[in-house]
Amino acid sequence: MSKLRLRIFDGSRKAFAEPADFLVTITDGNRTQHVRDYFKSNDKTFDLPFFDNLGDRYTVVVWAQGYKQAGFVPVILSDAYDKILDIMLVPDDPGFNFADAKWEVIAALYSFLGSDVDATIGATRYSNLMENSPKPLACMLNLCEAMSQISLSQGTPLDYIKEVRWETPYAPAQDRFFAWCDPSLINQVKIAAAAHKFAVENNPGVFHPGATNSWKQIEFGEANVQLTFHEGERKTINGLECIMVEPDIDYFRDLGAHAIFEVIPNSLTHSLTNPVEVYVLRWIAGQTAGVPEFAPKYTITS
Repeated sequence: MSKLRLRIFDGSRKAFAEPADFLVTITDGNRTQHVRDYFKSNDKTFDLPFFDNLGDRYTVVVWAQGYKQAGFVPVILSDAYDKILDIMLVPDDPGFNFADAKWEVIAALYSFLGSDVDATIGATRYSNLMENSPKPLACMLNLCEAMSQISLSQGTPLDYIKEVRWETPYAPAQDRFFAWCDPSLINQVKIAAAAHKFAVENNPGVFHPGATNSWKQIEFGEANVQLTFHEGERKTINGLECIMVEPDIDYFRDLGAHAIFEVIPNSLTHSLTNPVEVYVLRWIAGQTAGVPEFAPKYTITS
């Protein structure tokens, strides 16, 4: 037998309040369903069959009334140790809590957000974004947190960003932002790709018009950072000729899955990648991989 300890959290990254009715579905790699029932506890251990083959690649799905379904696959079980899986549930109609994202905090962490203007203008612009465009702000905070956790041979991607582009049509959006960066970031990403931390995206102009090069992080199954470069767009900042970088996070690592399940549906419904979904997927992926918690400077509320 193998053991799976399932822990359920809410959008504040804290244990989900009890009691609650969690519908838990657990299916093995042979597509045999072993669990489908309601449970009150946010921390429960399940005894499940051990096959010593692909049957141990389980799928776990959790749902609660009023909350979005979430899950993970594959959850690889063993008879040698207990597996811990953390799942996050957020409301069907989620809100944003930016209490920890005050301008003074964010400007100190990410100086490039206001490096093009004086402090007063930067603060006003940021406040307008928080009030009127919460999804673009959430996206930006997701990306900044995720990039801060990427170790390049020298620094992180954030160390190479000089200015965010705030003007139309480059203003921060709910699925990406555009910025001026030190062109040496490209070489850093190439080094990371050689170390199998990133993979090149061929023909980047298909999904990113005007792009010349693009690489996607491959550390997680979902919610990896993609860095797309537009080397034809240039601006000199403090004597350095910068190029434009377009960071974004896709739901899926695989390019085919990204096209089928994200790009095409978004095109048909005229929607964009949702920062709430990115927040959940990236948090779960990080918890599963055992890396430092994905903790952007906001939380999801009811």
